[in-house]
Amino acid sequence: MEQISTTDQPMQVDVPVGQIGARDVLTEILRQGAQRMLTMAIETEVEEYLAEHCRQLEQNGHRLVVRNGYLPQRQIQTGIGQVAVRQPRVNDKHLDQNGQRRHFSSKILPPYLRRTRSIDELIPWLYLKGISTGDFSEALAALLGPQASGLSATNIVRLKAFWQEEWKDWSSRSLKDKVYVYIWVDGIYFNVRLEDKANQRQCILVLMGATAQGKKELIAIADGYRESEQSWKELLLQVKTCGLEIDPKLAIGDGALGFWAAVRKVFPSVAEQRCWVHKTANVLNKLPKGLQGKAKAMLHEIWMAQSKAQAEKAFDLFIETFAAKYPKAAECLAKDREVLLVFYDFPAEHWMHIRTTNPIESTFATVRLRTYKTKGCGSRTASLTMVFKLAQLAERHWRRLNGSKLLDEVIRGIRFADGIKQETKEIAA
Repeated sequence: MEQISTTDQPMQVDVPVGQIGARDVLTEILRQGAQRMLTMAIETEVEEYLAEHCRQLEQNGHRLVVRNGYLPQRQIQTGIGQVAVRQPRVNDKHLDQNGQRRHFSSKILPPYLRRTRSIDELIPWLYLKGISTGDFSEALAALLGPQASGLSATNIVRLKAFWQEEWKDWSSRSLKDKVYVYIWVDGIYFNVRLEDKANQRQCILVLMGATAQGKKELIAIADGYRESEQSWKELLLQVKTCGLEIDPKLAIGDGALGFWAAVRKVFPSVAEQRCWVHKTANVLNKLPKGLQGKAKAMLHEIWMAQSKAQAEKAFDLFIETFAAKYPKAAECLAKDREVLLVFYDFPAEHWMHIRTTNPIESTFATVRLRTYKTKGCGSRTASLTMVFKLAQLAERHWRRLNGSKLLDEVIRGIRFADGIKQETKEIAA
């Protein structure tokens, strides 16, 4: 047991020095450092709380807020192993405005915290990778070390049940007064074999949006048969039922989605932008490997052009270059010409966000697969819940759109050409 003192009354932290064995030495050093930092942070927080109330005294002159030993030791499950801490106990006798006794609660180490966010992110990731509930302890132990085996199958089941209720409440939340300027859509297949064979062609439909303030938000998640028009229509109608009344200005997605037929019926005024990442992959798939490098560079010249005219020129060059020998590749690109270049009618500051479905792709890149290899079966509700949780945790790190101030002008219908705002000139009488 190593003892670390940051005040007159030290807080003890268990550090199994000398028992590292086969564990990675660097990981152990990082874990010990994390324990020390956590210890100091909690001690500082307590000292600041005591100092804030040091002048509040009882009639006998004794302080109303004092330290009173330590709470029982707790094990916090983190991405670098377990961290054992003992938190100072605070005896707080002063009353709030309602005459109720106050209780000190650490903002750093909440009373019921047992796992860090990295663990909460790892659990849905493992599920969507195809790991069955019974194998979670073994998988977590392999990833985080033997201490992680404390997350038993029973604990995982309870956590999943809690998340399922959270997902149900979130799915029926009100979207009244919400305005989404841009929306991104995609259908995602995961490495989970569903219990019902009829559902094995199910995919998860994901809808994201950018608010008028430039904040990216998860709007809806649902399961659908492949990526059919009917499935997307049901999702969009559900979103409308929840209160979303204003049509988005632009939708970004893959050209193969049934979404486009559905969105024209539900949000008829929305403009359409095909994802350049999907389109590039589809075009290259129709060319020999030896030509893919050259073709990819030429496609890059199209969507990175500074003006629509330059993009059209590069577009023509690609068609002329490959049409004769590789007509399928040329046709794959040419058929979506108009909707591939719609982004030029929006602010240039937004182009990097609206040319692709990267906001969705990057969130699920490590778990999306189109093969089914797992021995266990999952439920559609559990799969939806895990996708929701993974996206919800990722949402905390999504960055705002560049040029967010321009979104108000997009909402008002101000015209942009080649990404530049077009001034409206009044005609003299």
